[in-house]
Amino acid sequence: MKTRVAVISIILEDLASVEPLNAILSQYREGIIGRMGLPYKEKKVNIICIAVDAPEDEINAMTGKIGRLHGVSAKTNYSNIIS
Repeated sequence: MKTRVAVISIILEDLASVEPLNAILSQYREGIIGRMGLPYKEKKVNIICIAVDAPEDEINAMTGKIGRLHGVSAKTNYSNIIS
């Protein structure tokens, strides 16, 4: 199956969504290359970047599930690398 390299950018504004977010990321852990989280305490938000290499359908499904969480927004930026 062909995979794509992408970055999912997540803004988390509701701390109650941390556990459901981590559950989703755990569900898709096979395609996750790495993760970086930055707490921005002054603005009361968390900024998370997830690097992935997975089938495009899985990336879209993960981003959709994340974006449906309360107080969470997610956007995906795809590279042109398909393997």
